[in-house]
Amino acid sequence: MRRLGIVLVVLLLAAMGVLASTFFPQRLPVSNEPLGPLPKADSPPEMTLSLLRTGTMHAKAAFAYRGGSFSDTREFVMTAALVHHPRGDILIDAGFARAVDDHVRSTTPWLLRSLSSYTKGVPAADQLAAAGYPLQRLAGVVITHSHWDHVSGLADLPGVPVWMNADERQFVASGASMADLMRSFSGLAIREYPWDGGAYLGFERSHDFWGDGSIVLAPAPGHTPGSTIVFVNLPSGARYAFVGDLAWQREGVEIPAERPWGARMVVDHDPAVERGSLLRMARVHAVFPSIAVVPAHDARAAAELPAFPASRD
Repeated sequence: MRRLGIVLVVLLLAAMGVLASTFFPQRLPVSNEPLGPLPKADSPPEMTLSLLRTGTMHAKAAFAYRGGSFSDTREFVMTAALVHHPRGDILIDAGFARAVDDHVRSTTPWLLRSLSSYTKGVPAADQLAAAGYPLQRLAGVVITHSHWDHVSGLADLPGVPVWMNADERQFVASGASMADLMRSFSGLAIREYPWDGGAYLGFERSHDFWGDGSIVLAPAPGHTPGSTIVFVNLPSGARYAFVGDLAWQREGVEIPAERPWGARMVVDHDPAVERGSLLRMARVHAVFPSIAVVPAHDARAAAELPAFPASRD
């Protein structure tokens, strides 16, 4: 019996060591795949970009990417990005809603709640209303994916179209627990966009939202089946890649580095597919570092964008 106890202790320590090793730095290899020239964009001169911060979560960098420090507490911002376009404005994601407390209690996995805390901000709908912005100007909300912290604010935007691709729409309809909040909203005006464009910056397919190269969507599955990157190309020549939760912090793309094993198992629908999408974006960053990578929850990336109602063209 004593020998069995020793064996169990050894096995437990070995398992703990393996788990701990998944927090160690590990740089993923980036290919030398040619990407061709930077895609052309005929962005209208009236086009602008603003960011609406709707709240913040607080967690250790160690849980965001392999090699992050347990002593480094990061702000995980919750945002909606407003892109003004003469043919119709879009929001990229919706951030926290007025009822975010209820949304957290009903949809957030216990492990994530135990490892983080959050601070409420002003919901996107209230920021828009305070600035006298009419919701009729919105052509819709383009969600990077359907997890609760990206769609919570849809509850405050009745009647505004919600744009998603067929893969993400099917994920929501499948009963997946991570899409519970999205599925609970009744009466959403869902609009489905197709992958009707060719390759874009190494991604095999794309969708040019307004047909002028100013807002281009590309599939980046793995975190969810229909996760999407939104490329925003401003008339000034400034370019942004809103990558959703492809990486929680920009080190994920810059190093590049995955989330630790435990985080991947909890939040990623298919970690292997997610890794492939991350490596594609890392290649884009390596070839075109002028494209600013904006993970949905990186406070540093958010701070570099103008806070609504200020804007950048």
